[in-house]
Amino acid sequence: MNTNYNRVIEKVASLKDEMIDLQRTLTAIPALGPENGGEGEWDKTVLIKEIMQEIGIKNIIDVYAPDERAKNGVRPNIIGIIPGKNSDKTIWIMAHTDIVPPGDLSKWETDPYKVVEKDGILYGRGVEDNQQGLVSSLYAVKAILAENVQPEYNVGLVYVADEETGSKYGLEYVLEKRGDLFKKDDIIVVPDAGEPDSSMIEIAEASILWIKFTTYGKQCHASTPQAGINAHLANAHLIVELSKLYCIFDEKDTTFNPPSSTFEPTKKEANVENINTIPGEDIFYMDCRILPHYTVDEVLQKIKLMVAEIEAKFKVKVKMEFPQKVEAPKPTPVDAEVVLKLQKAVKDIYNINARPMGIGGGTVAAEFRKFGYKAAVWSTLNDTCHQPNEHSVIRYMVNDAKVFAHLFLQE
Repeated sequence: MNTNYNRVIEKVASLKDEMIDLQRTLTAIPALGPENGGEGEWDKTVLIKEIMQEIGIKNIIDVYAPDERAKNGVRPNIIGIIPGKNSDKTIWIMAHTDIVPPGDLSKWETDPYKVVEKDGILYGRGVEDNQQGLVSSLYAVKAILAENVQPEYNVGLVYVADEETGSKYGLEYVLEKRGDLFKKDDIIVVPDAGEPDSSMIEIAEASILWIKFTTYGKQCHASTPQAGINAHLANAHLIVELSKLYCIFDEKDTTFNPPSSTFEPTKKEANVENINTIPGEDIFYMDCRILPHYTVDEVLQKIKLMVAEIEAKFKVKVKMEFPQKVEAPKPTPVDAEVVLKLQKAVKDIYNINARPMGIGGGTVAAEFRKFGYKAAVWSTLNDTCHQPNEHSVIRYMVNDAKVFAHLFLQE
């Protein structure tokens, strides 16, 4: 790194108060999607665009997804591009502008839409998810522009709508309409998940399979079980049978934590109201997180065989429905350029050896990976997103901005 690096890093540190002020302003604009009772991200995005223009980003592209439920009939996505010394590739930072509702207000110690600063921490809905990544990336760019330092490659900021409710009007729409802006060799960072010690670079996700099992038998009095078919009993045996999936799909991958696929029965719906009735209908759910070593269909085929055995043994009928069925895209390689550059930046700023990891949940980076882009998810978070008293550590916000600036200046 050259002398410009030190100037830029010092500049980032000097912008701390501005970053806090922007967090306050953004939090006061509840960017809730229509599914969550809001009118979308318009007002928040207008403000962000104004700031992008003020700091000197000249090339700003609007990608508006039509949505008649939202303010002005659109869900706004904006892209800012800063020219680099070499335009062969772009370093992209993508954050989302929408938030989730605050939930039970009685569990909040502060007004969720008014940022409160206490002991170096900012409290408010959206401050961590995903305003920290948005503010950090924006001020990393502000620092390099303020110091008249040209990045090594093009730098792109992508601020999208609709991440919290599916990305149909957000990143998915951007990639569909303006996929021409992205190249396969681009470096893509999504600061929307992380650990408090900065150590996780998420490069892979497990496939997600949620199953609702509805088992039909015949209701009768519990004192005469021979007159009915106990759907609850059949489901109990089915749950035990399904536990064998752990032994069948037993590949290990230490990139993930846990390092194996998981198959867990979860929600159980009520059946009969009284103790002395055998239920003729019984419902439970299962959450499967499947390592990329296997396909969802492979797992489903084995589950169907298990279901058929239970149906035959107990003379029941089992219906399967799928509240969620997501095949994970191909992982980003552990030696991808985005991973190596992030590791170098995190080491220099945080003095931490960050390692590539897989997660059981889903992130919006999967949308990039579906199109073959090598995206990585990284930031420094306490992971309070969607919780009461969501917060962002000011030190994390500033240092993450330094990491992004480091990325922009790496050769």
